[in-house]
Amino acid sequence: MKLVIVGCGRVGAMAAVALSRAGHQVTVIDSNRRAFDRLGSDFKGEMVFGNGIDEDVLRRAGIESADGFASLTNGDNRNIMAAQIALEIFKVPRVITRIYDPIREDVYRELGLNTVCPTLSGARKIHAMLKG
Repeated sequence: MKLVIVGCGRVGAMAAVALSRAGHQVTVIDSNRRAFDRLGSDFKGEMVFGNGIDEDVLRRAGIESADGFASLTNGDNRNIMAAQIALEIFKVPRVITRIYDPIREDVYRELGLNTVCPTLSGARKIHAMLKG
């Protein structure tokens, strides 16, 4: 599959490396060139410097032929906007966005975005571990 990931922080880089090693064609977008260092020298995917909500940057990353898209920056607004652009403008079949605010997660899930909320999953895991 051809995948585009916006955000090369810890989560974005780990996802990109794992997906690339699994044989997928991965392109990572980030506005900080040094973030690409997290991918390591053996990363076989592509790196695009730029803003993940800029349509020209997304086109350079190959979004027009992408099978999947994930917005994994540390900003909810940017992630939501990037996901909506991927879904609505470029019609990417599988779009996932990370959203920290649980209230936003519910709203955007209702609007058809596939969301991951580390705040909720972390709290649930801690609850499960503490109650034994």
